[in-house]
Amino acid sequence: MKDIARDLGVSVATVSRALKDSPRISEEKRKQIQEYAREHNFFPNVIAETLRKSRVQPNKVIGVIVPQFVHYYFSCILTGIEEEASRRGYRIMVAQSDERYEREVKICQSFYANKCCGIIVSMAKNTTKYDHFQKLIDMGIPLVFYDRICTGVNASRVVVDDYMGAFTAVTHLIDTGCRKIGYYGMPGSMEIGKNRYNGYRDALLKNGLQPNPEWMKECDNRADAEVITPGILSQPDHPDAFFAVNDDTAIGILYSAKRMGFNVPDDISICGFTNGQRAVACDPMLTTVEQRGVMVGEEAANILIGQVEGSLLMDKIEKRVVRTRLIIRGTTR
Repeated sequence: MKDIARDLGVSVATVSRALKDSPRISEEKRKQIQEYAREHNFFPNVIAETLRKSRVQPNKVIGVIVPQFVHYYFSCILTGIEEEASRRGYRIMVAQSDERYEREVKICQSFYANKCCGIIVSMAKNTTKYDHFQKLIDMGIPLVFYDRICTGVNASRVVVDDYMGAFTAVTHLIDTGCRKIGYYGMPGSMEIGKNRYNGYRDALLKNGLQPNPEWMKECDNRADAEVITPGILSQPDHPDAFFAVNDDTAIGILYSAKRMGFNVPDDISICGFTNGQRAVACDPMLTTVEQRGVMVGEEAANILIGQVEGSLLMDKIEKRVVRTRLIIRGTTR
């Protein structure tokens, strides 16, 4: 506010009142100051204002952004965040981006307006601009990414070892006799999609096998898997195994293969990635990579609260990796 006051030749008090839309300042002057503030990306520091007015600590409320509530993995992460936050005397405010960038931006604005002391977020699939995240960091709001991290901003993050999880899973398929392994993955722009693909590819190459582009599809949900899989399995030369980026996609492959008369796992082996409740509700039960979502949530909350309370420096980027493990069940030999 001092900078605005200096540049416009007014007092700091005038700037403060204008930004609060006070009628004590003329409408013309209010508009001039507000427009100048917007052009220079000025936002009042809500936490500092809370401290100034109340003389107490900032609100112990953590904002959490989830791409979609329906996924078992995200519900596990929420459990971990809530348990750690509650143990440390914090509450959480949760919102769903529904995989939409525009909604994600509005949620960030809402959390800031509601004086959240920090935000934990997993990006929407179609987020390719990161100004809303950078703005939070610039305003001194602690920000921690989980699962779908943003490499475009310098912020702390918690992920699982996606690469090694995929590498271990595909190596298991190879060790059980599979040689023609298809891959269903996420859009290439997402970091977890890149890491899981790299794990898949490197496991093949290490064992003297080559990825077949015809068996590699951008597919991360059951509905699309049920549309795509029959075309692949109808070919004379088709995969004898599939590695899928998540359990829902793997179950879509399983359903399609069984409907076409293939025996799983004798004809087709299938491996997923999550280890949600659906993995044990299908027949046969799904071999999958367990992500340990509760632990991911606990780590994310631990970092954020550490930054809020000052035990972790805001400018020190925390990067934590939660190990996965392969759960072998009936869809692999």
